[in-house]
Amino acid sequence: MALLSYASSITDNSLHPKNNFINLPKPVTKFQKRLNVPMKIHATIIPPSSSSPSQITLEQLLKPKTNFIKFPNLKVFEFETYMTEKAILVNNALDEAVPLQEPLTIHEAMRYSLLAGGKRVRPILCLAACDLVGGKSTQAMAMASSVEMVHTMSLIHDDLPCMDNDDLRRGKPTNHKVYGESIAVLAGDALLSLAFEHLATRTIGVGPDRVVRAITELASAVGSLGLVAGQIVDISSEGNQEVDLNKLEYIHVHKTAKLLEAAVVGGALLGGGNSGEVERVRKYARSIGLLFQVVDDILDVTKSSEELGKTAGKDLLTDKATYPKLMGLERAKEFAGELLVKAVDELRFFDAGRSAPLYHLAHYIAYRQN
Repeated sequence: MALLSYASSITDNSLHPKNNFINLPKPVTKFQKRLNVPMKIHATIIPPSSSSPSQITLEQLLKPKTNFIKFPNLKVFEFETYMTEKAILVNNALDEAVPLQEPLTIHEAMRYSLLAGGKRVRPILCLAACDLVGGKSTQAMAMASSVEMVHTMSLIHDDLPCMDNDDLRRGKPTNHKVYGESIAVLAGDALLSLAFEHLATRTIGVGPDRVVRAITELASAVGSLGLVAGQIVDISSEGNQEVDLNKLEYIHVHKTAKLLEAAVVGGALLGGGNSGEVERVRKYARSIGLLFQVVDDILDVTKSSEELGKTAGKDLLTDKATYPKLMGLERAKEFAGELLVKAVDELRFFDAGRSAPLYHLAHYIAYRQN
């Protein structure tokens, strides 16, 4: 079953109390078999009131303390509650990391974009990877915050007129529209430098060798062989009709997936993961990193600006190569499903309870609607 068509096909009938299951993309992974989870994962739906759940949507399915997915052999895992709780921790950490101080203008601009909301997927992945290998979230919180600072920097700079020239981000005017281009550039620069300072000085309960390795992961994800590499090839490929799938994958792996990989690997390193565990989560992260961008490409041509919180259809207007453009929309959806299966298959080597957040995060990335 194609990935996003699955998400959009959830109806009141499929979640009716007498028929309450969710269909997952084929094939069944070894990880699912280990959990004794069949192709149809049983979902216990608890409506918020006694009224009939006649029109339950995917978003309602994920509401905290209301709906949850129950795995055989596992305690109930309330994914949206998990996401909400972790996002609050991350937001508090970011608020403390960038206080409003002199010079006021630059710190206001930094905070404007850093605290503008968002799903906090990257920092939560970092914390989940730390927990996966038996670490404590406090050990990876500085890394989680640093990753979000770097990600925010990339958004501020990507929105600039000299880059993607966008006016909307997370449903709000972009940084340069509020503070001007020069302040936006400096805000991004300041967040980038602060990220490494924060990671180096605020990581607690971890040996210096692992902190250095985490810094290296983050730095390599951002530089000329990471995010910058993806961005420069992306810019140079605009309007180029000869861009093939190999070059498109290079762009997305470097521009999007490498930072997500650094978040996950950094979390595992700081949590005390051994070399085998780190490589497993690295493979997981590479798959969901590319998955994130494939879904982004699909949403760009299937959703409105209001739904996305940013300008829709920009890839089409700038004649960028995308997965729907090169593969066709349906094949792009199928490819996303394949990446999802590949990602969760890496989790079969870990404790099922500890891997549940990463399992759900992979599906969240696949089925997101903005």
